[in-house]
Amino acid sequence: MNYDALLVLSFGGPEGPADVIPFLQNVTAGRNIPVERLAEVAEHYQHFGGVSPINGQNRALITALEASDFPLPIYFGNRNWHPFVTDTVAQMKADGIKNALVFVTSAFSSYSGCRQYREDIAKAREAVGEDAPEFGKIRVFYNHPLFIEVMTERVKDALAQLPDGSRVVFTAHSIPIGMARGCDYEAQLKEAATLIAQACGLLESQFDIAYQSRSGPPQVPWLEPDILDYLHNLPPSPRRAGEFSPPPGGGWGGGVAVVPLGFVSDHMEVLYDLDYEAKQLADERGIAFIRAGTAGTHPKLIQMIHDLVAERNTDSLTRLTIGTRGPNPDVCLQNCCLRGEGRPAMAGNTG
Repeated sequence: MNYDALLVLSFGGPEGPADVIPFLQNVTAGRNIPVERLAEVAEHYQHFGGVSPINGQNRALITALEASDFPLPIYFGNRNWHPFVTDTVAQMKADGIKNALVFVTSAFSSYSGCRQYREDIAKAREAVGEDAPEFGKIRVFYNHPLFIEVMTERVKDALAQLPDGSRVVFTAHSIPIGMARGCDYEAQLKEAATLIAQACGLLESQFDIAYQSRSGPPQVPWLEPDILDYLHNLPPSPRRAGEFSPPPGGGWGGGVAVVPLGFVSDHMEVLYDLDYEAKQLADERGIAFIRAGTAGTHPKLIQMIHDLVAERNTDSLTRLTIGTRGPNPDVCLQNCCLRGEGRPAMAGNTG
């Protein structure tokens, strides 16, 4: 099929203090979240002027794509904040778009990061009505070679600022275990982390996976360990960042590179949970701490999006991947990425 547009579809986030509570009300609509909990999460945003970086980063991504001679017009829509996806789909209909591809800003499969976005599109098309464009979602790209190359660069840059012998911990948004059972989220994270670690020359004993941004009722089990628990269980650092002599006997070097692998760009969870909370805990415990960069608008990520569009816009059967799992299907299976029990209170892959 020939496609005539690209929709960049994301979670959305507030762009000023007055937006924060209305945004969080959109995120939690129908879930009976106490006002006190909304106020608690809203405080996270106030550390950063009430502004989430996610909308600005998505606009920067679109600008970078447009500057790279991208072959299709690009539209931008969100699940929970302006520009809402329904408004964007209405605009696409008015512009005469018939068949669009969708790039979702999540590299991994889960209900919150994949299936729910397909549901968002279906609801938007229903609301727009007759002659709404058709949409095809681009496959998840956690094992695309260019994504792995970008994140390998980010990890190497972080390790260069730490003592020899430092550890790497890859993080991703936690999800309820009931949700994790219905998708390949954990397996995909392990595959991507392993590929990046190997490209960095790390042994299996030198890297870990942890989770962040847990929400929801405490009686519902979520994926663990939490990044704060992980840092709390590390021994204190014998060195500070910038001290590069190898540790005695090749052991613990006293530093940790935290890599937000589950986030394509610096969402609020990255800023608050890692740059603020995790960094504060590491400092208190004397652990040298560097947070690695996200993929952002790296030129290789831009090229990856070109490649993913090209593979769908031609008759080629080539689907570039690295590792052992192979490419995810272009069309998701009917029962993949089910919501499961314990729907997140604040949702995964947020703004």
